[in-house]
Amino acid sequence: MKITEVKDRTILLTEQLLNVWESSVKATHLFLSESEIENIKKYVPQALKEIPFLIIAENENQIPIGFMGIVEQHLEMLFISPEERGKGLGKELLKYGIKKYSINDLAVNEQNPLAKGFYEHMGFEVYKRTACDEQGNPYPLLYMRLGR
Repeated sequence: MKITEVKDRTILLTEQLLNVWESSVKATHLFLSESEIENIKKYVPQALKEIPFLIIAENENQIPIGFMGIVEQHLEMLFISPEERGKGLGKELLKYGIKKYSINDLAVNEQNPLAKGFYEHMGFEVYKRTACDEQGNPYPLLYMRLGR
């Protein structure tokens, strides 16, 4: 497995990351309907293009199996292919982001308890809750920061 920052966001890479995103969301965001996922999916390529730091994890065949996006010191996104979950990939990516990019905060859907538990395990603590997500949808967000 190789972790690298990607500057050149090709169409192929965007398609590969969109597949990782979609399969990951379907496996973990069980509170979203199929149509909600399809609606959000429309915005993912633009987000991948605009995120300041895009870090990908590739398998031995150079196929992306996970990625994260970072804005300043904020973890904006972290998605792992479902078949790669539970193998330490998210932990490796997050540790890399904390070390190299000084990630110290993030937001997670309250209805994704596995993600919340993962971030708590990695040393993050909830400091704020909102009733809606950043698009105003009724999905509570938990804002977490790295404990000292």
